[in-house]
Amino acid sequence: MNPLFAQVTCSHYLLVGALLFVTGVVCMATKRNALGVLMGVELVLNGANINFIAFGSPLLREANLGLDGQLIALFVIVLAAAEAAVALAIALNFYNNHATIDVDRANELKG
Repeated sequence: MNPLFAQVTCSHYLLVGALLFVTGVVCMATKRNALGVLMGVELVLNGANINFIAFGSPLLREANLGLDGQLIALFVIVLAAAEAAVALAIALNFYNNHATIDVDRANELKG
């Protein structure tokens, strides 16, 4: 076994997941562009996926295979793909009607 990979523990994965999550929250809070906010949402979901997989890994629990975290992450990936498709369709429709995708003008969507 390579000694470089032997030192990676579950806490390293949790740290990377937490950094992705915080980066996504900051991106959602600071961006005014709808695509920037959507990228922040995707970062948050990917950070949560890494944490789900890390919590379900055999590094943390040696009694089982750890497939529960992977199944939850797969479910979140499927939901994120559907969310991204719907959000991009809404952003494209909003851009066609208003020539901008600024989230401050989203209150004009009210019927």
